[in-house]
Amino acid sequence: MTKVTVWNENRHEQKNPVVSEIYPKGIHGAIAEFLQADNNDVRTATLDESEHGLTDEVLENTDVLVWWGHLAHGEVEDEIVKKVQQRVLDGMGLIVLHSGHFSKIFKVLMGTSCDLKWREADEKERLWVVDPTHPIAEGIGEYIELEQEEMYGEHFDIPAPDELIFTSWFEGGEIFRSGCTFKRGNGKIFYFRPGHETYPTYHNEQVQQVIKNAVKYVKPVIRNRPVYGNAQPLETISAK
Repeated sequence: MTKVTVWNENRHEQKNPVVSEIYPKGIHGAIAEFLQADNNDVRTATLDESEHGLTDEVLENTDVLVWWGHLAHGEVEDEIVKKVQQRVLDGMGLIVLHSGHFSKIFKVLMGTSCDLKWREADEKERLWVVDPTHPIAEGIGEYIELEQEEMYGEHFDIPAPDELIFTSWFEGGEIFRSGCTFKRGNGKIFYFRPGHETYPTYHNEQVQQVIKNAVKYVKPVIRNRPVYGNAQPLETISAK
């Protein structure tokens, strides 16, 4: 059973009644619910908990960390970011959702600004599957259509993804690389674009399926991280 921690800053739910009505248990609660139903061992953590809910014990017992943030990226302590980064390098999977593209952890792992164009206009989004062979796209048709979403548009300032699985088209004409994977150290990362807080995106069964598939894909491979630094020879080196 995969141990999943769903992290959410949990600020919109406290400030905006529209969000709390859509997600009465919080965005983290909604995501945790469908991941729990998929036979994962799920816990949640939020920004205002001690150590943001990401204690050493929690991180050591997390196979996959799911991250949602927006209003309060700057409030995440740098020391916690370093710990999460190290866990990813050691093999923990990371799924970054929607506006988590601007989180400290995603930016430090990408090494770029992670900036983009955006617009809130209640417009249609169509996420096209551009890699139908990929396990994260399993069970998804040619595309996922969302009647209302926030627009994210190119250029998305990220490194070239290791794999591009979804590309979005928006009603206003923009496109966006919406489903990207990256490898860092022993860890795998999946960025998935949809999920603006004032839309019921995480109640969409196809969106849920993508996130469930992603948990399976980014979970750790059971092996030790490579050893670096000065190395003793495996064979005898003859004198020259």
